[in-house]
Amino acid sequence: MKFRNKIITSFCIIIFVPILLAIITMFGFQQIQIRAIEKTYGIGDNEYNYFSNSMQLLSRITKDCFKDISDTAQNNPARMEDETYLENTNRVLEGKSSYLIVRKDKELVYIGKDASVTLLTQLPEYGNTPMDADGGTYIDGEEQALIKQIDFSYPDGSEGSAFIVTMLEESVPEVKSLMVDVIVAILVILVLTACMLSVWMYTSLINPIRKLQAAAQNIKEGNLDFTIEAESDDEIGELCRSFEEMRQRLKYNTEEKIEGEKENKTLISNIAHDLKTPITAVKGYAEGLIDGVADTPEKQSKYLRTIYNKANEMDTLINELTLYAKIDTNRIPYNFAKLNVSEYFDDCVEEIGLDLEAKNIGLAYFNYADEDVQIIADPEQLRRVINNIIGNSVKYLDKQKGFINIRIKDVGDFIQVEIEDNGRGIAARDLPYIFDRFYRADASRNSATGGSGIGLSIVKKIIEDHGGKIWATSRESIGTVMYFVIRKYQEVPNE
Repeated sequence: MKFRNKIITSFCIIIFVPILLAIITMFGFQQIQIRAIEKTYGIGDNEYNYFSNSMQLLSRITKDCFKDISDTAQNNPARMEDETYLENTNRVLEGKSSYLIVRKDKELVYIGKDASVTLLTQLPEYGNTPMDADGGTYIDGEEQALIKQIDFSYPDGSEGSAFIVTMLEESVPEVKSLMVDVIVAILVILVLTACMLSVWMYTSLINPIRKLQAAAQNIKEGNLDFTIEAESDDEIGELCRSFEEMRQRLKYNTEEKIEGEKENKTLISNIAHDLKTPITAVKGYAEGLIDGVADTPEKQSKYLRTIYNKANEMDTLINELTLYAKIDTNRIPYNFAKLNVSEYFDDCVEEIGLDLEAKNIGLAYFNYADEDVQIIADPEQLRRVINNIIGNSVKYLDKQKGFINIRIKDVGDFIQVEIEDNGRGIAARDLPYIFDRFYRADASRNSATGGSGIGLSIVKKIIEDHGGKIWATSRESIGTVMYFVIRKYQEVPNE
């Protein structure tokens, strides 16, 4: 759930859940208290509307007592002087937050509860108030009370009045209890709702943040071998997924950097090893010339040719190293141009043929493409590709009579070049890796087959930058065929 939706949900929970629970709680407490009021005050189910009018309620709760006292006063007025009867009647009234006062002539003969002087002096006079069970006189002042008056005559002819006094602040304590219970319940509901929302927000926000904090600490310490799992689809979940992608990218870059450093060390080791042999030879032959060991023109010429060849080997290794640095930073300089396939490969084969003839290696050239076919390529880099492939073939020729076949074929939208030799071949287990940097099927190094191990990786990079593809097939002790394709140049007609 998105945080926007969580905020909306939280707002709804804060507003509506407490209200709903408060209504349910109030209803429950109301039912309990109504039953208590019903039991205490004798108010029936159809009489609850009196709760909306406080004066009617005060009048209603003493209605039965008023009737009993009125009947007694009219039918048996002598009992109104019976202390026991008055105490019992007052005890009943106390249960209804009321009490009894009896007056004979002007003298108060019974007071059921301590009352203020103000209230006692404000009691109605005899005959001033009609005897009505549903009515009464409201007394205001220090004490607010509803007074119901019952006038009667004592057996000796004295005027008597019985007063039922109902105190407003003490009436229907169950209602006050209900209000207290409701307030407490609402506070509990608010606290529980807040706790529930806090737990929900904590689990959905704080826990993921702590995971991210731990992940950041691991990255800070260089530890990338862990996983961050997104447990939700909200913004924090998206952040966790982005953090995990960043961790994977950092790990990949770190591993790539380590691999690059390893490859650089391998390259330096290969170059150092392969430079050592020609340098040693150059020093040896140079010392022979200096010391006069080559004392004939023939020996001097041989020594100089050897020094020249070894210098060429070192130059080739240094050029490969320079080109490798450019490949590693994607800065190979290309000068693409339209090349006629027949003319370009005719020149290449002519140049290569002279070198192979000097090494007593046969060369066959077959061009099956039309004379007007063109390609877009960098002539210098494409020549480097051909020279590297043929140079590899020459290194690993192990037959008494070696040969190299070059075939040019038209294969639809591409020109396919095939360079075949009859060398020692490549083992099937090594064939998938020959274009990897620093991979050498023959781990041994000598002056004949030495090299940096990056020649074919350079070839692959150049062909791919031309939009082509390169691959090889080989059989051990029989030979190898290198294939690469380059897209033909096709003019787009103007519409």
